[in-house]
Amino acid sequence: MSNIMKYKGYWAEIKYSDEDECFCGKVEGMKNTLILFEGNTVKELKKDFKDSIDFYLENCKANNEIPEQQCKGSLNVRLGVELHNKAKIKSIEKKISINELIKEAVTLYLKTN
Repeated sequence: MSNIMKYKGYWAEIKYSDEDECFCGKVEGMKNTLILFEGNTVKELKKDFKDSIDFYLENCKANNEIPEQQCKGSLNVRLGVELHNKAKIKSIEKKISINELIKEAVTLYLKTN
């Protein structure tokens, strides 16, 4: 079971608010944009999510703005000294960058989990 909704390249984690007695979601990972949505039923939640994304994209287009993306394609990873050393040695042995090694490892993990 997944608590993630996806639409037009955007994703959000879904939660239930016991206080408000409704489902709610927030499009995560955007620095300058806040997209919230809610619904009393799954159908309402999906509709509000899609409407919120569509509104955001239409607003960007109307204002000649580039829509913000959730992930930029780069991140800092804190491995710890021992794992960092092992990764660097393995990348040298494979004649690839440590960045490429980490990409391979994440890709493999996502395929098998």
